[in-house]
Amino acid sequence: MKLIALALAAAAAASAAAAVTVPPPPPTKAAPVKEVVDGVPIVDDYRWLEGNDENPRAMGAMTPEVAAWTEAQNAYTRSILDRLPARKELEAKLRPLMQVGSVSLPYMRGDRYFYSKREGDQNQASIYVRAGYKGTPRLLLDPAAIDPSGLTTIAWTNPSRDGKLLAYGTFRAGDERATLHVLEVDGGRTLPLTIGGKVSSFDWLPDASGFFYRNLSDVENPYSGQVRFHRMGTEASQDLLVIRQLTPAENARLAHTFGPFAGLSKDGRWLFLAYSTGTNTNDAWIAYARKFVATGELVKVPISVGEDGQSSGTFAGDTLYLHTTVGAPNGRVFAVDPQHPDRAGWKLLVPERKDVVIQSITAGRGVLAVHEIVAAHDRYELYDPQGRPLGELKLPGLGTAGLSTDEDRSEAYLQFTSFNYPSTIFRVDLAHPEASPELWERPQVPVDPSTVEVEQVWYPSKDGTRVSMFIAHKKGLAHNGRNPTLLTGYGGFDISEKPTFSPTLFQWFDAGGVFALPNLRGGGEYGEAWHRAGMLARKQNVFDDFIAAAEYLIQAGYTSPAKLAIEGGSNGGLLTGAALTQRPDLFAAVICAVPLLDMVRYQNFLMARYWVPEYGSSEDKDQMPFLYAYSPYHHVKPGTKYPAVLLTAAENDARVHPSHARKMTALLRAADGSDQSRKPILLWVERDAGHGSGKPLSLRIRDQADQRIFLLWQLGMLPGETQTAR
Repeated sequence: MKLIALALAAAAAASAAAAVTVPPPPPTKAAPVKEVVDGVPIVDDYRWLEGNDENPRAMGAMTPEVAAWTEAQNAYTRSILDRLPARKELEAKLRPLMQVGSVSLPYMRGDRYFYSKREGDQNQASIYVRAGYKGTPRLLLDPAAIDPSGLTTIAWTNPSRDGKLLAYGTFRAGDERATLHVLEVDGGRTLPLTIGGKVSSFDWLPDASGFFYRNLSDVENPYSGQVRFHRMGTEASQDLLVIRQLTPAENARLAHTFGPFAGLSKDGRWLFLAYSTGTNTNDAWIAYARKFVATGELVKVPISVGEDGQSSGTFAGDTLYLHTTVGAPNGRVFAVDPQHPDRAGWKLLVPERKDVVIQSITAGRGVLAVHEIVAAHDRYELYDPQGRPLGELKLPGLGTAGLSTDEDRSEAYLQFTSFNYPSTIFRVDLAHPEASPELWERPQVPVDPSTVEVEQVWYPSKDGTRVSMFIAHKKGLAHNGRNPTLLTGYGGFDISEKPTFSPTLFQWFDAGGVFALPNLRGGGEYGEAWHRAGMLARKQNVFDDFIAAAEYLIQAGYTSPAKLAIEGGSNGGLLTGAALTQRPDLFAAVICAVPLLDMVRYQNFLMARYWVPEYGSSEDKDQMPFLYAYSPYHHVKPGTKYPAVLLTAAENDARVHPSHARKMTALLRAADGSDQSRKPILLWVERDAGHGSGKPLSLRIRDQADQRIFLLWQLGMLPGETQTAR
């Protein structure tokens, strides 16, 4: 009976997709480029779609020919997606869901509380301040007043210790090249100071007489990171250099990592300096900041140099609370005396544990809050300065949490979200973790979260490794193998995929859809060992985990290949690209967003050499074999029946070059054995956005409608077809 049901579902979905046919796509010329890479002969018919070879690090990098080709592809995609049945109705349904507001955790400065908030149809979040935590919000910065187009984003803010000055960074059209500005909070005047070069990692001196910041010495060179100090009232050109990124001539490997970063203690005495040496490793030092500010002399005292692991920390009073994975892949916490930081004097406060991953630490008055991941959800444990446990901070359930603290108070702010719990901010007392939290901000949502149930399951991957997965759907869902299912994932860079609230998923749930999120190797949900099991030569484990998740969903009766779609972006776009080329039979539709796909040449573009420690490079004869073995672009096989695919890219993407999506679109179309009038290969290249950060609400609504209507179409869920497809 189950086989009959699956066959009926497949036939219904095929019939639904057949109800809409599309014309042939615009033609794409093939201009073969032949080369041999580490003994492997490669023919690339679409190298010309990479654009400008003279400056591959430039965003967009398009020749006039590539620009014309892109315009034609965009017009073709719009002509299809815009005329699908109920496209406008779907967008109208998604709009109020995407207009659900958002609010950030506040910075606490005396009796002032600074935070960002977006409401209703605002394209970008604005910056507010309250006098007292229950005070009336006062608007400080409105991006719409800065740029009515909605394309300017306030990327970050940092108020001075007295709350009288607010430093902030802005970028436009998603390019992530933040420029620093300073606002007088009381008068509303913007000071005549700007510092460009993708500014980040900002720290004020206690008296606001100056600040430390990170930027690029050359904004066109992503490998030119530096930390500088600016004294208020002086020209930015006079800023003191603290630490800079090495050049290839100085150190070829370290020149292409994320480079240097710094953090200043709140009393302005100490600097914590770090230099990235790999995806999840760094060198770290302590320096006496006051001496540097006074004399320009920097004396770095090593904390961890040349070791396998990552160290970070927070200062409170005369102590550095150090979180490190050196010798402890799941992390541990030490108390370190900054004046005598030799390792023999470190005091272990929180030891490493097998089933707990320490993510970070933050300090309140007399309290150390340790952020942990347990079975892919967040937890906060509290300790006193001597490492004695003070209890666990109460969370509303299993989900994702964040915490804002300040060492001068036990008052803190907790943000919590889960699949069926809207993002909410609570006021909590770290001195009394057992007390019920006080609601501070919760955006209104036009859905009933209680209608959705979430389960966490475990399934075996190809090599027998047990992998966890969250599955969300309407309560009472039947396991009949006919439920439209959206499977997504990431699996890389130690990034953890945890439960979060997404209002637009409720349209999917209401239509009978299932949402699945596995915790793939390569992520950080189960510690650094889990991360390393999915990087470099072990990257195939990530794809095996994802494919095994799809097979589990089918075997457990949630769905069938005809009703299963996958989506992913960035490293997740590489994931869906690999799944598409390795198991095209498993999926009916694929969304591949801002993806990495040509893993033989990826390191040549933009800031991609940052990722060589994670992926490897074809320039290394030992790494080329495993990169080529899974590189999606090199495993498109002529005559294969591929599912329908929607690829996306962005011209202002500072991270992943749009050539990956352009080339893959052309190659898939040329090789595809499916009927592309029913299962098309579509490409959308955004002209006014980047990798995703800062995209205005108007464009996000359009993109969400595009992707969702594409899935409804290919999974047989368009109006008049939904009941048949089920």
